[in-house]
Amino acid sequence: MTINETEKEFRFLDILTGLFVAVLVLSPIASSKLFTIGPLTLPGGVILFPIVFIFNDILTEVYGFARSRRVIWTGLFAQALAAGTLLLVGKLPPASFWPHQAAYDAILGFAPRIAIGSVISYFCGEFANSWVLSKMKYVANGERGLKQSWRFVASTLVGEGVDTIIVWTIAFAGVLDAANFFRTALTLYVVKVVYEIVALPLSIPFSNWVKKLEHVDTIDRPESTNYNPFAVLPK
Repeated sequence: MTINETEKEFRFLDILTGLFVAVLVLSPIASSKLFTIGPLTLPGGVILFPIVFIFNDILTEVYGFARSRRVIWTGLFAQALAAGTLLLVGKLPPASFWPHQAAYDAILGFAPRIAIGSVISYFCGEFANSWVLSKMKYVANGERGLKQSWRFVASTLVGEGVDTIIVWTIAFAGVLDAANFFRTALTLYVVKVVYEIVALPLSIPFSNWVKKLEHVDTIDRPESTNYNPFAVLPK
């Protein structure tokens, strides 16, 4: 049976992929607003972006690294398309009776360092997340319970760490002073990881529910799994 024929049997893979991409595209737009809760000042995207890693955990846990890899690439192209579209629209001359160009630039404007940093950090962070979870599931032979919860958390610790380091280095190194740079980056990282932990009572049962309905619980075996992130298309 070919890979394409197998995927046609999955009822939820396309839905999860669509939700993954939607959250990914909306996150940078939501980040145009900063909000304050108590001592914390955070970008609006922090509400959404950790969900990308939760979806990655669920996709890798249920369907395996190969299918998760294709979803990550789908998200990358969608993210690039959204950024390119917003850039193009922003550069078009505004109508003489439309006075909102400054507002558009402020909310949807293209900041090259941030955009480039976001794309690279997403790519590296998501593949790190998926790789760690896949390897840990193999070592645990797919065991559920505490080991399943731990691989969800551990993969997020690594993936969010890679994502945060890359995006902050590319986007804000030399822009923020060292104290604000490290304090804000660390705060965002901790918030994202805590988000994952708080979501465990939902993400773990949901992933197991999807496994039951899809009749699949993929364990990536080293001898049959290609972890090359660029090996997107089946041979």
